[in-house]
Amino acid sequence: MKPSITVFFPFSNDAGTMGVMIMRAIQTLRELSDDYEVLAIDNGSTDDSRLILEELSHLYPREFCYENYDQALGYGGALRAGFAKATKDWVCYTDGDAQYDARELKVLVEKISDDVDVVQGWKIKRRDPFHRIVIGILYQYFVKLMFGLKIKDVDCDFRLMRREIFDIVKLESETGTITFEMVKKLQDAGYRFVEVPVHHYYRQYGESQFFNFPRVFATLARLFHWWWRLVVKQEAVKEYRAKREAQVAARKTRATFG
Repeated sequence: MKPSITVFFPFSNDAGTMGVMIMRAIQTLRELSDDYEVLAIDNGSTDDSRLILEELSHLYPREFCYENYDQALGYGGALRAGFAKATKDWVCYTDGDAQYDARELKVLVEKISDDVDVVQGWKIKRRDPFHRIVIGILYQYFVKLMFGLKIKDVDCDFRLMRREIFDIVKLESETGTITFEMVKKLQDAGYRFVEVPVHHYYRQYGESQFFNFPRVFATLARLFHWWWRLVVKQEAVKEYRAKREAQVAARKTRATFG
């Protein structure tokens, strides 16, 4: 049975890449699923993004839709908006800057099974300027150590997840901290991960919304807020684990009795 899939992209001034990302996602989903949708979350763009999104909605009226936000939501806010709008059983997101290839959704979908809740990508080789690679490595190892995260690549934003996860797990971050907040909450709730290698490409258009020093320092400051809540107080374990176990039991019952 083919899976039901939502793919969404958070965009911010990515007019040069969004068209190919959306079209590749639609073309790939046509092969993988009979029940799918592609969404775009326009995160306060000031370039030609809205014109492109409008044109794509006319080209693919049954497969694609988008939401515009005049005021930027922040990266975390854009992801939360995408998860809230998704309607299919599985939801995949990746960034709109085309550093990941939407066609590699096939690699993630191959890992769907009853025993998997999250298919997590990891970058085979990071394609970024040297300073970003260094900052990324330091940041990732620090976050993994601080939060006890078990996946290989915390900041690989190419993930496929059961949508029902977000009936239980509530995300709060409005910034890039949503990445480790999400992984830590899902891990503590007992959701099961499987990891797959994906390719990473040099950015061809626009500028990174995260890798500048003010935002990195702001993220580091928020790290300690989340460390206190999720590591010291163990909020996710206390709040979500029992609910997740009940969710899994209900899913098995539905599978058994139809």
